[in-house]
Amino acid sequence: MYEVTERRRKLYDGTEITTYTRDVVSANILQVEAGTTGYKGGDTGHGGRTYFRIEDEGCTDIQVQPIMDRYGCNGFEVTLGGDCELETMIRALKFITKVLKEESEEVYD
Repeated sequence: MYEVTERRRKLYDGTEITTYTRDVVSANILQVEAGTTGYKGGDTGHGGRTYFRIEDEGCTDIQVQPIMDRYGCNGFEVTLGGDCELETMIRALKFITKVLKEESEEVYD
């Protein structure tokens, strides 16, 4: 089992959300964090906020490049080197998906 830490994060627009963080450990180490306010019924002006972060904590062969257009950053691409990097990235993305799915579900009382 692994330890999951609950945190509060303030986003660039001032929105505060609860995030969940864990380490993904193999021959390399990733720290992954994710959170969302869930669905709020709108676009960026009125809708929810979603955040995730994947950070190298040790020995990860990772390259990240922004995809730029004339308006600025339009996305990003990730390249990993090594079998452990593939394994830990799969586990990191599964964790992100799990957090976002669970935090976006409606609560029925």
